[in-house]
Amino acid sequence: MRLYIILLIFIIFGCNGVKEKKEENQNDRFEQMRHKMVEYQIKARGIQDARVLEVLRKIPRHLFVPENLKDQAYNDEPLPIGSGQTISQPYIVAYMTEQLHLEGTERVLEIGTGSGYQAAVLAELVQRVYSIEIIPELSYQAQKVLDILGYTNIEFKIGNGYFGWPDAAPFDAIIVTAAPEKIPQTLIDQLKIGGRMIIPVGDFFQNLYLVEKKEDGIKKENKLPVRFVPLQNEPKKD
Repeated sequence: MRLYIILLIFIIFGCNGVKEKKEENQNDRFEQMRHKMVEYQIKARGIQDARVLEVLRKIPRHLFVPENLKDQAYNDEPLPIGSGQTISQPYIVAYMTEQLHLEGTERVLEIGTGSGYQAAVLAELVQRVYSIEIIPELSYQAQKVLDILGYTNIEFKIGNGYFGWPDAAPFDAIIVTAAPEKIPQTLIDQLKIGGRMIIPVGDFFQNLYLVEKKEDGIKKENKLPVRFVPLQNEPKKD
């Protein structure tokens, strides 16, 4: 009987040890994939902000995608996350983030929580993130992952991002991860003077615009062609 107990203990602890070693090896593999992603997909295309690069090396992107897509999480492509939505291509996340010129003290509005990955990137770089998602299930899942990772400087709202978050405005920066047909005036109104907004605009053909709000109006700059999911529940044109 005593021998049986000893063998049972050995088996239990042995199995746990194998499991821990497997998880450790998997984490090492994902870390290597992150570093390759930054080196070959992001730095190689001209992203230079050292803080952005470091954050992308750190955040476990594979935790923000469905279980069956974890091995593809660091590929140079967007991936489906359910409800007809996607997690953006890593380079686009880096590019849009860099365009905001974040220094660390900002309050940033994110339209489209989605997987929560972009929110995590922002949370590492700014003082506070306000993230809106129209699909409740996506918001709850993102909140769960971000809570596990220990982020405490993100506020969440379920609602129509087209109208922004008036109660928390104005914002130093706004990032929009779904494409309206035109730039919403509601979001421009919620941007501080001197603030920057990065937003994809268009229907089938889309372009990424950088919007800077100045004392005498706004400056719009067409940065590059992109492809995002449409901004849901955008008010229809008259």
